[in-house]
Amino acid sequence: MKSYSELYKESGVDITAGYKAVSLMKSHVQKTFIKGVLGGIGGFGGMFELDLAGIKKPVLVSGTDGVGTKLRLAFLMDKHNTIGIDCVAMCVNDIICSGARPLIFLDYLAVDVNNPEKVASIVSGVAEGCLQADCALVGGETAEMPGFYKPDEYDIAGFAVGVVDKDKIINNSKMKEGDVILALPSSGIHSNGFSLVRRIFDVENQPLTTHINELGTTLGEALLTPTKIYVKPVLALLEKLEINAISHITGGGFYENIPRALPKGYSARIRRESLRIPPVFHLMQKIGNIPEREMFNVFNMGTGMCIVIASQDADKAIRLLKEQGEEALIVGEIIAGDNEVIIC
Repeated sequence: MKSYSELYKESGVDITAGYKAVSLMKSHVQKTFIKGVLGGIGGFGGMFELDLAGIKKPVLVSGTDGVGTKLRLAFLMDKHNTIGIDCVAMCVNDIICSGARPLIFLDYLAVDVNNPEKVASIVSGVAEGCLQADCALVGGETAEMPGFYKPDEYDIAGFAVGVVDKDKIINNSKMKEGDVILALPSSGIHSNGFSLVRRIFDVENQPLTTHINELGTTLGEALLTPTKIYVKPVLALLEKLEINAISHITGGGFYENIPRALPKGYSARIRRESLRIPPVFHLMQKIGNIPEREMFNVFNMGTGMCIVIASQDADKAIRLLKEQGEEALIVGEIIAGDNEVIIC
């Protein structure tokens, strides 16, 4: 007999709704079960058996993040099946910067009232993100918190763990002047800067279903475009070539994230004309009257990842990435300097 409490339900928490949500999300979660997953969902902990074949000194790499105020767009559009992709992406795109292969993911979802269908829709997005990252969704938590969140609102965060051989950690120790900077294109704004995005477009008062000619779609769909997950192409590149550094271009844009991967005494010079900046960024800059430096300091400007590689390997890297469906661009080079980004 399953747990049930009439008094708890009267206070705002329906235990049976939680059971239904788990039932509805099971098929999505099970699709992510890669080799190594032990058991299923519903236990007190997700279990994963590590296969360390070929890894002499295993190092676990972890990352955690949420989606931020991009969630507000999901609420306004009542569309919840892609926001989970963003949550996974923000975690796994971070840990591959060390060269780690993501293994497992867990999510935390806090809701006002447990609507099983909505919860299952959110988790379907998490599962899709895990499939794109080739990692397993081994567990999670749905916390029903009546009166704490506004009706129909929620928050989501995630946690990823990957593994890398200690001797293969990307640590920028071999970076040198003349190394090439490759840019992997973003799918759009991704999941940072949305407090500014929302203000620029006045999303609370602007019809999000309005078709915007410059964007080729509605404003809402453009803003909700999920964050691209780079795990598979980056790991495929690592199998064939040595990478000197990887930067995930998230909050802080170019000016904050690229220096995080630079050793002392080096800077990055980015050629602006080599970048492919999607229309949504031009539109935001125009509407918001935002200085260009500020745009590059907040947004990814069409670049989701920067990869630093030896100049003699650049053509091969571009070819290998193209085989993985990524149109990488040479956008700059490493120069002597004080750990800064120069966009010229």
